[in-house]
Amino acid sequence: MSNMYFTEEHEAFRASFKDFLQKEVVPHIDKWEKTGTIDRFIWKKFGEMGYFGLSTPEEYGGLDLDLFYTVIFLEELQKINSGGFAAAMWAHEYLAMTHLNKEANEATKQKYLVPSVEGEMIGCLCITEPFGGSDVAGMRSTAIKQGDKYILNGSKTFITNGVYSDYLIIAAKTDPLDKYKGISIFIVDRDTKGISSTKLDKLGWRASDTGEIAFDNVEIPLENLMGEEGKGFPYIMQHFALERLVMGVNAHARAEFAVDYAINYMHERIAFGKSLDKFQVLRHKIAEMASRVDMCREYNYSITKRLNDGQYVVKEASMSKLLSTKMADEVIYDALQLLGGYGYMEDYPMARLLRDSRLGPIGGGTSEILKEIIAKIVIDNKEYKPAT
Repeated sequence: MSNMYFTEEHEAFRASFKDFLQKEVVPHIDKWEKTGTIDRFIWKKFGEMGYFGLSTPEEYGGLDLDLFYTVIFLEELQKINSGGFAAAMWAHEYLAMTHLNKEANEATKQKYLVPSVEGEMIGCLCITEPFGGSDVAGMRSTAIKQGDKYILNGSKTFITNGVYSDYLIIAAKTDPLDKYKGISIFIVDRDTKGISSTKLDKLGWRASDTGEIAFDNVEIPLENLMGEEGKGFPYIMQHFALERLVMGVNAHARAEFAVDYAINYMHERIAFGKSLDKFQVLRHKIAEMASRVDMCREYNYSITKRLNDGQYVVKEASMSKLLSTKMADEVIYDALQLLGGYGYMEDYPMARLLRDSRLGPIGGGTSEILKEIIAKIVIDNKEYKPAT
């Protein structure tokens, strides 16, 4: 690893977390992949170890560490070959909990953030809608104020932790006539009357519960508004930079795992009297794959440093997700090919890895949307600014 970014303390954390995953998580992965349900005990173990509080202030039970601890957390989760398990963990900590950290008031933080850090409560972030996709401003869900409460109606889809979470961070229109200034963010308990969810059957990420959620006249107390009314859109956009960097880091990490596995396989596999890693055409393929992984990884580390230093990196994070997820899909595809028929077998990791990776260019903003965002920045000189 690059010592430009990682200290001895970082590497000690990596070793400790890697060991934790091998002992506490890996033995259960195949079961969770088959059932689509992650047992609650592992959330509590993550909480006990402090893994859900890496970026949370100490007064709420967190560790308040720099973002390179987050990078390590993401990288090592990708290397146990369950994109679904990894997604459930980081969606809780870096989607739901990010909004709690940034927009929640003190009472809400005590009620939801503290137990989230401890692994006692699981959160999900509900933005995407069945008819909206990546068009956040075009959402149709409404939360109309009536007296001392808001009345929420609508639906969300493709929500990670959308079935088994304890609370939901929900974006909805408080002013349906204003496309960008009419969105607000709320926190709602799972067992609130009028909320129903359906688990979706997916190509990959099999261990995670991805849900479609319906809201039928759900009553939300006024105090469950997060931040200011009408500021939901800039809140969401502000946090998209972190989410896209998360997706970029995930991509380079799973691609690195695929390359390492392919190299080890080629070293052991004998064909025509010699190991596969002695065939020039295959050696050169690995050289190309490793080079692409390294380029994306180094770029992602540089973005992490800028984000950690307080810079607004919406352009760079969008570029990271666009290129890193494309790279990962292609590298993993090639790695599967290098395993030949074994790459197609479920007993080997590449089949699952290929399925899980395909979500990369879709989730958190499709590649097509990202290209338009980047084009607006580099061609039209559009400036994206943090919420104020």
